[in-house]
Amino acid sequence: MSGDTHPPSSTPNHATAEPAADAGSAVEVTRASAAVQDEWLWGWDPTPGIVSVWAEGDGTATVWRRVDDGRTLLRERSRFRPWLLLDSLEDIEHLGRRLQPADGDVPTGASFASDPHAVHYQERSGTGALRYLVSASTFNTLTTAVLDGAARRTGTRTSNVRDLGETHVFVLPPDEQYLVATGRTYFRELTFDKLHRLQFDLETTGLDPEHARMFMVAVRLPSGETRTLEAENESRAAEGALIRQLMDTIRQADPDVIENHNLHGFDLPFLVTRARKTGVPLVMGRTGRAGLLTRGAQRGTPSEYDSGRRVRYVAPGREMIDTLDAVRRYDFSTRDLPSHGLKAVARHLGIAGPEREYIRGDQIYATYTTDPERVRRYATDDVQEVSKLAEMLGGAAFALARMAPRRYERLADAGAATGVIDPLLVRAYLRAGAALPAHANGDGTTHTGAALHLFATGVAHRVVKADVASLYPSLMRQYRIGPARDELGAMLALVDRLVEQRLAAKSSARSAPAGSAERHSYEAMSAAMKIVINSAYGYLGAGGGLTRFADVHAANEVTRRGRETLGVMCRELAARGVTLLEADTDGVYFAVPASWTETDERAVVADVAALLPPLVQLEFEGRYAAMLSHEPKNYALLGYDGRLTLRGVAFRSSRAEPFGESFLRTAIERLLRDDVPGVHAAYIDCVSKLRRGEVPVHAVSSLVRLTKSPEEYGETRERRRELAYEAMLASGRSSWRVGERARVYRTTGGGGAVVEEREDGDATVPSAASPEYDAAYYVRLLRDSFAARLARAFEPDDFDVLFADPMQHTLFDGRTAEIRPVLRTVDGAPG
Repeated sequence: MSGDTHPPSSTPNHATAEPAADAGSAVEVTRASAAVQDEWLWGWDPTPGIVSVWAEGDGTATVWRRVDDGRTLLRERSRFRPWLLLDSLEDIEHLGRRLQPADGDVPTGASFASDPHAVHYQERSGTGALRYLVSASTFNTLTTAVLDGAARRTGTRTSNVRDLGETHVFVLPPDEQYLVATGRTYFRELTFDKLHRLQFDLETTGLDPEHARMFMVAVRLPSGETRTLEAENESRAAEGALIRQLMDTIRQADPDVIENHNLHGFDLPFLVTRARKTGVPLVMGRTGRAGLLTRGAQRGTPSEYDSGRRVRYVAPGREMIDTLDAVRRYDFSTRDLPSHGLKAVARHLGIAGPEREYIRGDQIYATYTTDPERVRRYATDDVQEVSKLAEMLGGAAFALARMAPRRYERLADAGAATGVIDPLLVRAYLRAGAALPAHANGDGTTHTGAALHLFATGVAHRVVKADVASLYPSLMRQYRIGPARDELGAMLALVDRLVEQRLAAKSSARSAPAGSAERHSYEAMSAAMKIVINSAYGYLGAGGGLTRFADVHAANEVTRRGRETLGVMCRELAARGVTLLEADTDGVYFAVPASWTETDERAVVADVAALLPPLVQLEFEGRYAAMLSHEPKNYALLGYDGRLTLRGVAFRSSRAEPFGESFLRTAIERLLRDDVPGVHAAYIDCVSKLRRGEVPVHAVSSLVRLTKSPEEYGETRERRRELAYEAMLASGRSSWRVGERARVYRTTGGGGAVVEEREDGDATVPSAASPEYDAAYYVRLLRDSFAARLARAFEPDDFDVLFADPMQHTLFDGRTAEIRPVLRTVDGAPG
């Protein structure tokens, strides 16, 4: 590996146009060179096989690479100059002769060696506010200089350069400084199956690490071998020996990636606490450093937290991947997972084996004391499923790491807009020698939002969806709508290249052998590109200065074009004899006449597609036997293959009681099969089970977020009792964190109780007898909340008959067989 690497220069040595002097030349930059655009998208350093990067504020970087088809691991060290961007030199002018301009296009290591205390600067071209690239031999030298100058200017000293504000300074963590400066990215010429991945899962006596302990760890090695590590007895010394054994196993296996489901929410925090309790150092990284760091805790940079929810841990030299992030990302787009728990997801995706061992969470340790072999099977099944889940859903993050200058583990949990697009744009501007715009608030213009039409509610048959592929990015490309402050035209250039290369990746995936690593790689790349493409508009329209290139006027032009395009589609479809049901930027649902064939359905979509702008693609996406239209973006579809799909919070919500969602799923499926008596029977059955106490307390519980501290709730408790907090108090929980989630249910007499649950959705019930739930309350909830979501499918009198109290059902015997679902036109729907 070469010696020193440096921030991008102001006049790069590759072909590019000069920064734009006006809006017209900005278009020329985006079209000047496909090679330049590819550098913006992929970086420019072709170094293959990078699996982890760890950079420090002292200007040292360690890079681990897999070569020889993944069989050999290289560890290489390099130096780089830590850097940041400033809007002016005012805060470093006090350095006097120590402040020096950088000589030449790209400063060389030799030019800096004469004075290690010097701070060098380059002025960037263009109109962006952050126009001075400032570097030093160490990050501490650099930040001390800036903070000293800021203190002189303001009379107030701060401890972190980020506190000076994003309009004044731009700074990245050391590893991202290194990746941006070098043009390197992870995983070039490496496929996912060549990564050395290790999965581990803790088995504990309880969920609170302050009082519970570890008694077993299941491990799946990179070779595929599984094993269980176990404490010899219940002593703290035995638990400490178990932790040491886990550290030794990780060191000997030397994985590039460590994975588990809810790794950051449960396993790592629990492990950190128990290591502290037992006095055992955690050496999980490749540098030999003891202890896990919080993300961003390299020297000179602040610790970072995951949106205030939980700490993210890092182990230098290894990437810590939580498959719960991949599940959430997957469910955000598909909305079809029953929960985010490992077992439920594995069953849903078909990766749970037929002999998979299941043990209820609160019974695991008790089972271990009597049947340890069963718990060993259970634990090893967990890590096997995590490995398969990462292979199935983790490809997009792996592919994103080939593009964006960020650690793999950061891209695995990052949002696509600020987490992926922003680093790509920053790298493009640094590479082009252009000044970077600062975050800025808008001018007060309101964002007009997207078009959304609900034409009919109730039950429709013979339903077709016509999909608009990436409507907003397509309109941005068609009409060249980009941020006004993007002088390089980098965003549109990135979207253009991504669309073109995604088509190539999809084509290559179809040509590769089914099930091959090659096909998986191309499919993952296509999925990653789609994520970024579809986030371009969200980045453009982000308000409140959330993105540095936000432009509400451009976003409004995109939505105006979107409403116009959607109007054309709806009018033309209706003119061809279909019944419109719902339309938004994702596409149009409509019902077709009984005489139509699939050929007719495809033909009508093709006819309308031909009327749209060239870059806007309307495609036949699917056909369904029936649809329940409830509210905009809240509907259910029954496929001709019998598969039921639910969309929207009305039918799927993390807060909803599981018993109600289970009833809804059964009732909707029967409704769409024209089995109205079956809908009635499902309701009667659920009411009866509730009244007999046969529904588990977990199924009547609701997941709530605690927004008040114990002290805040104490101040209002006498005036207003709230179920969630009363449940916490009744369960002996007098302390909790703001933002913490809990599963609570209403008990007989109006009180509350807590159902313990891990964040991944695998519930555990208190081992003692749980308080009885309030059956009458949940019967009312069943009718007034869950059954009410079927109201639009029936006439009001028919609904009352179907969902009458079972004690009165004899009054309506035979009546349910006469009831038929209805479809109503929504008043005020566009014609």
